[in-house]
Amino acid sequence: MAALPVEILQGIYLGILTGLLPTLIAFSLGFGFKYITGVTIPGFGVVVLSLALAGVNGGLLALTDQTITQSATGPVVVTAILVILMLSLYAHAKGDALGATFPRRFSLSALRAQTLSNDVVEFVGGRGQVTLEIVGDIADMEAYPPLPDDIRTSIKAETWKLPADLGLDELEARFRERLRTEFDLADAAVTINAQGQATIAAAPPVSALSKRIPAGKRAVSVDALVPTGLARGDIVTLHTNEATIEGTLVSARSSGKSDPKPVATDGGTATEPAQPPTGAPDATTTGGDGRVTVAVSRSDARTLLAATTAHVVVQPRGTSREFELLSLLRRSGKRFRKFTLAADAPLVGETVGTAGLRDTHGVGVLAVRSDGTWRFVPPQEQPLAAGDELFVVGPREGLDAVAGVVS
Repeated sequence: MAALPVEILQGIYLGILTGLLPTLIAFSLGFGFKYITGVTIPGFGVVVLSLALAGVNGGLLALTDQTITQSATGPVVVTAILVILMLSLYAHAKGDALGATFPRRFSLSALRAQTLSNDVVEFVGGRGQVTLEIVGDIADMEAYPPLPDDIRTSIKAETWKLPADLGLDELEARFRERLRTEFDLADAAVTINAQGQATIAAAPPVSALSKRIPAGKRAVSVDALVPTGLARGDIVTLHTNEATIEGTLVSARSSGKSDPKPVATDGGTATEPAQPPTGAPDATTTGGDGRVTVAVSRSDARTLLAATTAHVVVQPRGTSREFELLSLLRRSGKRFRKFTLAADAPLVGETVGTAGLRDTHGVGVLAVRSDGTWRFVPPQEQPLAAGDELFVVGPREGLDAVAGVVS
């Protein structure tokens, strides 16, 4: 009978030899399940499977079998079992971690989702895109007025290109949002088939002014001497006899006229409006007496309603520090992204702290929107529920990994 240290070394040697295949299978199972489904296999199940594959008397039962533990080769077998157990657990943990951080190209939800046919995908710069074809007439939506013909023509004349690596549901959502944004539509419905053909129903723009007023603000119109070139979105200061108020311009009208251009007619001389210079954007106002509408707070709105006239001063925009911050983050390899927690996401029911996004994926949660309320720099005990929106910052790989966890 060999000495105990020698038997232990023999057991380690036997465990490594017989544990290579179980270890590889444990790693593959841990990686595959985490990568595709986002689910972590329990370590106990992996250990039982690995020891059973090693063929040591049914796996863990060998630890309680006296014929094994009390035999001459008992220490060797028990040591081999323990080595296989540790290798399997280690391989499973590494596979699970790699599956959580590896950039996702597909998942079970993506496999279930309908996608575009390969025949309509174009590859530009190594990335696939699809040019949507609008089929049929653009229909009107019930409970809305008919869509103007000029908007119908513009929608059909536009070239619509979208990423081809999305499911049809996501393509329809993105196309619908682009239509509503670019044409200021009240609503839109889109259906896209696997051949990239889109069917559209749209509602015309309504309440255009109210859409441009930020939440919590009020729009007030006041007579003023309007500067030349005032445009929508400018930050202006209104000086009245009672107060000085700052607001955002939502519309303006002035009485200034461009110099007319004389043209010859049979009956004498007529005029036609001068055309703006080519390449220059059309200004909202041409200067002179007029009326401006600005978005201000509720208290300032009452003050402006009591004023008869106001003097308008345009504020310079200056440097946008938020864009400077974004530029610095991009140069350091960081990106921003907003996620919405799905109902079956693994993070639902967790907190910001227990989710461990920083430790697992190297990203930070900047803000959480829950029940319509934003909470910036959320505490570790902030709960996460289905439908919550998360603003996350981190490297691109980490954000891609988080996308698989929250969806």
